[in-house]
Amino acid sequence: MNLAITSGYVVPVDGDPIDGGTVLIQNGKIAAVGLDVAVPDGTPVVDAAGAWVLPGFVEAHGHLGVHEEAEGWAGQDTNEMTDPNGARLRALDAINPADLAFGDALAGGVTTAVIKPGSANPIGGQTVALKCWGRSVDEMLLKEPVSVKSALGENPKRVYGDQKKLPATRQGVAAVIRDAFMRAQDYRARRAAAEQEGKPFDRDGTLEILARVLDGELPWCQHTHRADDIATALRLADEFGYRLVINHGTEGHLLADTLAERNVPVIIGPLLGSRSKVELRQRSLRNPGILDRAGVEVAITTDHPVVPIHFLVHSATFAVREGLDPAAALRAITVNPARIMGLDDRVGALRPGLDGDVVIWSGDPLDVMSRALKVFINGREVYAYTDGEPVVANPYYRDSSNR
Repeated sequence: MNLAITSGYVVPVDGDPIDGGTVLIQNGKIAAVGLDVAVPDGTPVVDAAGAWVLPGFVEAHGHLGVHEEAEGWAGQDTNEMTDPNGARLRALDAINPADLAFGDALAGGVTTAVIKPGSANPIGGQTVALKCWGRSVDEMLLKEPVSVKSALGENPKRVYGDQKKLPATRQGVAAVIRDAFMRAQDYRARRAAAEQEGKPFDRDGTLEILARVLDGELPWCQHTHRADDIATALRLADEFGYRLVINHGTEGHLLADTLAERNVPVIIGPLLGSRSKVELRQRSLRNPGILDRAGVEVAITTDHPVVPIHFLVHSATFAVREGLDPAAALRAITVNPARIMGLDDRVGALRPGLDGDVVIWSGDPLDVMSRALKVFINGREVYAYTDGEPVVANPYYRDSSNR
């Protein structure tokens, strides 16, 4: 798709704003961003005068499509609560693109979402990055797998404690993870020996994916809220040498200096929910600012559907009100989540070579009164707010003008 968005207040996020700038998209990719961009003849032009132009937002931790809205049991595929080690499970296989949340994401300027299994298991499964518009998951696919989801704390010990089986305590949860990585180390050694000797080798889907974590190919997304659980996450990462990403990090501010020194990023949130369990007692909108000022790379998450996906930008706005720098807030929903999840070669900024995922806003998106007016994915218009009505393009019509 070719498109030129002209005359807007362009906020690349990873560069200085450009008043009256142009974003040129060719073949679905950003070709140029600037003041004096030559628009080729025949290129469709969208006049964004008086509006703000930003990259599509990136949700780094959500459950769109696996925890469907308004579907109840039939749409609940977030957790396979029958095996503490679900490393072989893939969120990709459970996502329904017809989930209403994908339309809500576009209305909130979110064009990319990293979708993860839930936190019932110590090892929940493989995560996937999708664009928020398309007929099938395969058409929406950006990257798979992106990481492996793991959980410490209350959730896994409650789920399996209720079943009267391991793990019923925090020490049991850590033991499950440790045992799994020890088996993966042994598996990796046996596989290497078989390859060297030219012998057949029986593959194991669970251990294959954990070996990729050990090899540094995939980050370990660790659900953890309390500071003691964050310390356990750091300890396990030290033992096995994998790349750690703290997810939620409710008490991360208590260890902010440690996280910064170790370059461990934090995907923080949800920020707008209640303190629904003990490990959320320290939840505060001040925490993103504390982490950012300490030098921690921060991304903000809604953990949809805990907080609705279209409130991602509002989560950033309220964090600004409580001390987060506004520029840092925009980075926390664009370039930072893209970089943390290994997607920054495709999304997260307005930069030549990246995907043409662009949102035209009525004003500063950190102003709660602003709204997304038009959303483009790969240069295709997929959402518009027209005459007071939000309209999502029908993905089954490949002509974007047929909504």
